[in-house]
Amino acid sequence: MSVFKVASRYAKSLIDLSQEQQSLDAVKADIEGVIAIIKSNTELQAVLNNPIIKTDKKLAILKALFQDKVKPEILEFFNIMVRKGRAEIVYATALEFIREYNEVKGIVHAEVISASPLSETNLQALKQEISSQINAEVILANKVDKSLIGGFIVKVGDRQIDASIQGKLNKLERHFEVQGV
Repeated sequence: MSVFKVASRYAKSLIDLSQEQQSLDAVKADIEGVIAIIKSNTELQAVLNNPIIKTDKKLAILKALFQDKVKPEILEFFNIMVRKGRAEIVYATALEFIREYNEVKGIVHAEVISASPLSETNLQALKQEISSQINAEVILANKVDKSLIGGFIVKVGDRQIDASIQGKLNKLERHFEVQGV
C-alpha cells in the first residue's frame, strides 16, 4: 500500500477522533506545530525513517519533543503509529491531516502569481471574489514572478486563470504558429 494511502487512513482516523471529542480545531493547531518541528529538524526525520532505531527510542524522542506541546491524544496517536511500525509516516500523516481538515472545513488554498507583490486591498478583493465563485473559504498566497511582465495567474485547485501579459503573448505566438505566419 502506498505511503499516501496509509497516511491518509491514519489522518482520517485522527480527524474522526478529533470530531468525536469536539477538539478538531485544537488538534489542527497542535498538528501544525508538529509539522513545523519535524520539517525543521532533519535529524528527527532521519530517526523516524530509520528502521534500525528501536521503537522505544523513537517513542522516547517523540515524548520528549511533544509531551507538553500537543494534546495527550495526539501523542498517544503517534505512539500507536510508531508501535505499529509506521514512524516513517508520522510527518506525512500530519500533512494529510491538515489537507483533510481543510476539506472538512471547506477551506481551499489558492495562489495568485503576479509580476509584483499585490497590495493587501487587492489580495482581499481577489480572495473575496474567488470565495464567492467557489462558495468556500479561501486561503490566498501571493507569489511574484517577474517574467509575467504584468497581470496575474490565479490557481485554485486544478483550475488556472491566466490573465498575465506573458500568457497573452504566448497565446498570440501559438495563434501565429497555427496560422503559419
